[in-house]
Amino acid sequence: MERKERTFDVLGQLGSLRRYARSLVCNAGEAEDLVHDALVRAYERKSSFRRGANLRTWLLSILHNAHIDRLRKNRSMTRRHDEAATEMETSVPAGQEHTVRLNQVRDAFFSLPEEQREALHLVAIEDLSYQEAASALGIPTGTLMSRISRARAHLRDFENKTPTASHLRLISGDGHDNN
Repeated sequence: MERKERTFDVLGQLGSLRRYARSLVCNAGEAEDLVHDALVRAYERKSSFRRGANLRTWLLSILHNAHIDRLRKNRSMTRRHDEAATEMETSVPAGQEHTVRLNQVRDAFFSLPEEQREALHLVAIEDLSYQEAASALGIPTGTLMSRISRARAHLRDFENKTPTASHLRLISGDGHDNN
């Protein structure tokens, strides 16, 4: 019986691949991931393997290149994270008093009935005109104005009941301070 030689016996090379990966990354879990990535690449590029060439050398080369690619990717990601961290360092977090006050205003806004909240949001936050907001909600402009008026009255009432130690103030529809 003639024995057919297996030229692409990847399983027979797993020991070498695992040892080399472990020496590259010094972590068993990462080494297994690296071997997996290398094997996927090897099977994707199986057609580029020349029959009669040294499979072990070819696989170790793929593993090495996969490792280099991971290092480059990690360096790139680290650089992006460092740049993002630098950007974040230039921003100043709100003081505790402002944070508490913003949470109070947010809670007051979310306590509004839904139809008032959506009307006020479209006009005050999305900067839509009354006509545009009314159109977006599918209601007459007068109804929208009434909802916004009631929402602002509710927020003014909230403002009057809340201690004014904060520098934040709610603004009325005419752009003037309510204090």
